[in-house]
Amino acid sequence: MVFASPIFLFLFLPITLLGYYLIHPKFRNFWLFLMSFIFYAWGGLSYALILLFSTLMNYLFGILIDKSKEKYKKSILILSIVYNLGILGFFKYFSFILYNIQEMIRIFIPQFTMEIPKISLPIGISFFTFQIMSYVIDLYRKEIRLQKSFLNLGLYIMLFPQLIAGPIVRYIDVEKEIYERKVDTDKFYIGLKRFVLGLGKKVLIANAMGSWADYAFTISLDKLSTPLAWLGIFGYTMQIYFDFSAYSDMAIGLGKMFGFDFLENFNYPYISQNIQEFWRRWHMSLSGWFRDYLYIPLGGNRKGKKKAYINSFIVFFCTGLWHGAAWNFIFWGLFHGMFLIIEKIGFGDILKRIPRIFRHIYTLLVVIIGWVFFRAETFTMALRYLKRLFIFDFNKLEYFFLGLDNWKIFMGLCAIIFSLPSIQFAKKYLANNIKESFLYELSSMLLYIMLFLISICFITGSSFNPFIYFRF
Repeated sequence: MVFASPIFLFLFLPITLLGYYLIHPKFRNFWLFLMSFIFYAWGGLSYALILLFSTLMNYLFGILIDKSKEKYKKSILILSIVYNLGILGFFKYFSFILYNIQEMIRIFIPQFTMEIPKISLPIGISFFTFQIMSYVIDLYRKEIRLQKSFLNLGLYIMLFPQLIAGPIVRYIDVEKEIYERKVDTDKFYIGLKRFVLGLGKKVLIANAMGSWADYAFTISLDKLSTPLAWLGIFGYTMQIYFDFSAYSDMAIGLGKMFGFDFLENFNYPYISQNIQEFWRRWHMSLSGWFRDYLYIPLGGNRKGKKKAYINSFIVFFCTGLWHGAAWNFIFWGLFHGMFLIIEKIGFGDILKRIPRIFRHIYTLLVVIIGWVFFRAETFTMALRYLKRLFIFDFNKLEYFFLGLDNWKIFMGLCAIIFSLPSIQFAKKYLANNIKESFLYELSSMLLYIMLFLISICFITGSSFNPFIYFRF
């Protein structure tokens, strides 16, 4: 079940909200836990039971860490990390590892083959695994208190707004709200508007841009001209941002409707002036997780610059691997890591001395080239696509024009506008120039209602509504 679907919008969410506000407050955690389990089980009961079992295991790990003698705590922590990464590794990387072993053996025995199982990936396993690990690690560090209630811990791990697509919520950020939270009409309204905004971004902009990306990345190479290649990677650059940020918007909005305040996950990353800034603005919950639970434990920058660069490289290797079990994902992570290190070595100082527009072009070019490896099915396909971007092939332009239509062009312009802080500027301008606050709120409400209705029309009237988190 995904947020941008009729069954969620008109059945699951109304029932969940109605039940939440009608029952006694002391039963609300149970209600949310139950509905979150149903939400996840919609994609497969067996995977929901695995998630429930992992919750139980980490609940027990937490008790053992809290109650055991100091000398045993670290061993229990290591055991919990091995268990959690083992579950993630089996479902996400086992087949990938076997495939690479097979290819290595084929260097010496060309006819060698082995049976490689096709393991279905539980939706959002990368997200909820990191959430589970953060609870146990923070408990070991004594940054949080033991959660004695299995129900409450299960609610934290399985809470449906952010379960399958982030942001990665740490227990320390919602610890107080699990026990006590309040929702007034203002907070609910803010959450509702944030959800509708995310829904519109996903259904209108991300889906339109995704159709450009799919068209360019699936067409045969002999038909892929340079303009079409750039159209496709522009589409994917916008699709992945508006898709990811839209689901974060919807998660944050849903959280507010139930009294939770999730941290922001995106901060206009495409306005960045260098790759370091890009990663401070892109998928901030993931960047923060790797910083606090991998980079700093490895030593961070406390052991000299050389060690810091090695640590950064390790982090970005893991970042790429976290996104997918394929060499193109790993290369994407190392590609960003390389530029991050280059900037730290001294290129960042050079960037500061050049005009802002050129810093922006440099950053976007690095990010866009990186997205080619992220979107392509294989590393070889990514290299072939990159070649098409830069060989200036203007043959067979009819396929480029076939991919254009007025709606997608309009959405492409909207994507550019809304990838900038345009909404913030517009809100500030309207607030300052519309003297009557009632008139401002009324016009704002009408715009959100119109956005919701248009989004519903597109959801019910189009079969193209990709869910890119199946890969994660």
